[in-house]
Amino acid sequence: MATTAVERPAPRGTTQARRRRVVGLGMLVVILAAAGTVSLAVGARALTPAEVWHGLFAAPDADRGLTEIRLIVRTVRVPRTVLAVVAGMALGVGGALIQGHTRNPVADTGLLGVNAGASFAVVTVIAVFGFSDPFQYVWFAFLGAGAAGVVVFGLSSLGRGAGNPLTLALAGQGITVFLAAMTTAVALSDQKSLNALRFWNAGSPAGVGFSVIWPVTAFVALGLVLAMTTLPAVNLLNLGDDVARGLGVNIALSRTVGIAAITLLAGAATAATGPITFLGLMVAHMARYLTGPDYRWLVPYAGLLGAVVLLVCDIVGRLVVRPGELDAGVVVALLGAPFFAALVWRGKFRNA
Repeated sequence: MATTAVERPAPRGTTQARRRRVVGLGMLVVILAAAGTVSLAVGARALTPAEVWHGLFAAPDADRGLTEIRLIVRTVRVPRTVLAVVAGMALGVGGALIQGHTRNPVADTGLLGVNAGASFAVVTVIAVFGFSDPFQYVWFAFLGAGAAGVVVFGLSSLGRGAGNPLTLALAGQGITVFLAAMTTAVALSDQKSLNALRFWNAGSPAGVGFSVIWPVTAFVALGLVLAMTTLPAVNLLNLGDDVARGLGVNIALSRTVGIAAITLLAGAATAATGPITFLGLMVAHMARYLTGPDYRWLVPYAGLLGAVVLLVCDIVGRLVVRPGELDAGVVVALLGAPFFAALVWRGKFRNA
């Protein structure tokens, strides 16, 4: 007598958990959209919802008042909002990935030396070529970040400890310290470089136009695609290299793709906004608290949380010292320090 296979339904608890995660993603998208709307209205000159609407959709030949609002919205606040979302998402995903690939709950994208590489590139090209416009040296910042990531990964792939997360962390720390010392040396010898570094190091999505945002977004999109392809392997890597290898994971290939994704994401975001510390580290733990250790859910959550947190911090920075501004990187650091103090106090530092 022939028998037919009967597909077993998913356990009820698994179905409910998946539903909660999907609903959570939807809520984060709604929160991000709301924060983006507020970002268009908040600034040195507050705008009403009607003025924002006119600024977005008013015809170029509108009256003078609407033309001024149109310039504020389209040339200042829209690019700033878009960059905050793109950079926040990139840093959030990069922070979650670096913790997964190194199995280190306090790792962040700075571990690969991308922040230090970008900073060194900025001060060097300003000192050598005399660049003064951020649009000129942002590309060198991206190249410096990428080169630092390649060097760190190359050094960690040499010798007996090749591919070991500890080797990667040590190589990253060594390169970071070296580049930080070189950056200080160049900046202290050139006043223009020092002034630019002080501004750039604060970290902010302000002052960057779409001529930079679109190429940066392309690099971030490529990094996101690479990141998503590695998520099943990251789950297995967190069981240990021996277990992952026994389950068929090509560890060297998975880590190479993962580090390439992290370098693209963190390098592009850092080049456009300057180094924003704590963000990737903070949102990775927030996402893990909401989703558990499954990186197929943790990474999308971390990306959306990164975008929300950076955008909200940028908005807060425009409000607390009006009519001036506090850079978003400073606000993120001010929020990140007590956040991690609370994590340590509650004993919540964990990677799985």
